[in-house]
Amino acid sequence: MSSDPCEQGSARNGGDTPCNPTRRRVLAAGAGLLGLSVAPGVFLMQAGATSDAGTATGASPHVRWGLLVDTTRCTEGCDACVRACREENGWAHLGQAPTDAQWIRKVTVSDPDTGHSQSLPVMCQHCAHPPCVQVCPTGASMQRADGIVQVDKHRCIGCRYCMMACPYKARSFVHEPVTEFSPNSPRGKGTVESCHLCVHRIDRGQLPACVTRCASEGGGAMVFGDLNDPDSDISQALSRHGGRAIRQDLGLNPGVRYQGI
Repeated sequence: MSSDPCEQGSARNGGDTPCNPTRRRVLAAGAGLLGLSVAPGVFLMQAGATSDAGTATGASPHVRWGLLVDTTRCTEGCDACVRACREENGWAHLGQAPTDAQWIRKVTVSDPDTGHSQSLPVMCQHCAHPPCVQVCPTGASMQRADGIVQVDKHRCIGCRYCMMACPYKARSFVHEPVTEFSPNSPRGKGTVESCHLCVHRIDRGQLPACVTRCASEGGGAMVFGDLNDPDSDISQALSRHGGRAIRQDLGLNPGVRYQGI
């Protein structure tokens, strides 16, 4: 059997192919963004991602990428999503908890009234109205037309206003020199970084690394797709079982939703 999640059906979602373009429109959201050189041969963003049809595509304003996490499938000891993100994007823990990067982290939340606790992953919530973008003085914190929030490392001056503005503590500052990094996500000391939903994979018609790894090694707790498409797996799951955002009271309309909290 193929190990490519785009070639396998999802039993949880009724056998639908996760990357079926008619359901997810993944291939309609390529990275038609300006290619910016970080170092010789390394680019922050590719300037002409192409679909299988061979045509250059750009982030579509008709798409709103989202992630749904079923916390009842997420076990406390599982860190498959964290490992996948770290390996895919080249960040690592240096054993310095106060300053270590954490694009995605597992947290345990408890209900003080009942004592019930749950484990769930927290990452950039890709808000429709991201406060990080609003406070950034240089435009380094930016939002694509499809809702994905990113950091332009060339513009980031390390002021960390975005870190203070984020209510989810989802951004990290690079304190140490970076000697090795993944070409998927160039990194550098003195800049801010966070989850970008593996935008390089999305623009190739693939699922984010955390979603793929959760399906193969974890509890299958994550569903990714287009929130604007009523026929997408994520929209169907939200319609059937509901879901809510963390800190809904802030009115930020995050693209990451949770079931079971």
